[in-house]
Amino acid sequence: MSMTTQSKTGLKTLAFGMPTPDEIASGGSHGLSARPKLPPDLMSKLNAADLEEVEDIELPTEPMTINMGPSHPATHGTVRIVLTIDGETVRDSDVQVGYLHRCFEKEAEYATYTQVFPYTDRLNYVSPLLNNVGFALAVEKLLGIVDRLPERAQYIRVIIGEISRITDHLTCLGASAMEVGGFTPFLWMIKAREWLWELLEELTGARLTHSYVRIGGVSQDLPEHFIEKLRATLQKSTSVIGECESLLVKNRIFRDRMDGVATMSAEDAIAMGWTGPCLRSTGVPYDVRKDHPYLVYDRFEFDVPVGSVGDNYDRFAVRLEEIRQSMRILDQAMKQIPAGPVLLDDPRVAMPAKNAVYNTIESMIGHFKLVIDGIKVPAGEVYSYTEGGNGELGFYIVSDGTGRPYRCHVRSPSFIITQSMSKLILGAGIADIIPTFGMINMIGGECDR
Repeated sequence: MSMTTQSKTGLKTLAFGMPTPDEIASGGSHGLSARPKLPPDLMSKLNAADLEEVEDIELPTEPMTINMGPSHPATHGTVRIVLTIDGETVRDSDVQVGYLHRCFEKEAEYATYTQVFPYTDRLNYVSPLLNNVGFALAVEKLLGIVDRLPERAQYIRVIIGEISRITDHLTCLGASAMEVGGFTPFLWMIKAREWLWELLEELTGARLTHSYVRIGGVSQDLPEHFIEKLRATLQKSTSVIGECESLLVKNRIFRDRMDGVATMSAEDAIAMGWTGPCLRSTGVPYDVRKDHPYLVYDRFEFDVPVGSVGDNYDRFAVRLEEIRQSMRILDQAMKQIPAGPVLLDDPRVAMPAKNAVYNTIESMIGHFKLVIDGIKVPAGEVYSYTEGGNGELGFYIVSDGTGRPYRCHVRSPSFIITQSMSKLILGAGIADIIPTFGMINMIGGECDR
């Protein structure tokens, strides 16, 4: 039997040791031993049409729809991704958020301005103090008291904000390293994060949900020897970060899993509304602290790291360098911080000291009025934005002159960036989904808000 045969239907078939359609239909014997073997010089005997047919032969596959999540242990939150895959390749995806909805915006409309702070802690719960600062600045703009904030309070806000940024990036980088097999860097980075969280716990009394910032300043001054402890902690953390960098940036497995994966151009990133480390990884040097300085950021020297490709590795490298830049800011802030009050001296806005609340009737009534009735914010609207851990964190507040926001909307950078997830993983492998999801650093409480 010739290797190239003509079937009854007139279609040309190639026999490679498996039964032909004619043999199956006739019920004849088609044992492998009776089948013609593939001659070694087959390629030389085939004409051009046959050669093209041989090259196109592959195992037939059909697209399959599978679920990843919403309870997948590696998705950094309760997110459902409905995948259409062809073998191991992602052909389409539907990223569904909302499983961790906190009702932040509606809850804020039924709470006084002071009562909203615990809700902000639960947005990006890895760097909650940045949320505290962002909301406080929005209300202070409506009140028109930004220029009256005590200078020491502004420096303290910068210090706690940059500590929180470092812990946010350490969590993201450590988890992303673990997702491609680097468990040791994960443990080391989490160790450094815990050192910083212990400092914040000493300052605020809480490990994670701090509610430390107040409208008009902060709730209390830095504890004794806080600056010295922070210097020592940053020195230890710098050593850990260097060790993790040496383990990862020249590791062939890590680079193969990160380089060229989930690329995004600068044009597409801007069109999608990206900000923060993800936007900067595409080469766009936009940082709210540089382009629209707030608090005392205009007094510090620091660089804005950018990438060139916009892939997972660039997002990793940008965050790694931002940790070092945050340490530069902290070093300058610790040297420049002045003495003085940490809360605006205005009983219409600022919460009285706890000791006074417990011992004087005036302070107790003032505390009660600010918490229950709320600060009387003039009618108007404001959009205030700061540089959060994942990008531009904005609060849009509408006031009707009462002690509660008429409308409160948060521009959560995680939500904006997560809308691009389908584009990022299109054509990638299943194994690339989790590292990509980790490097956009989606935080469920902030995304679903």
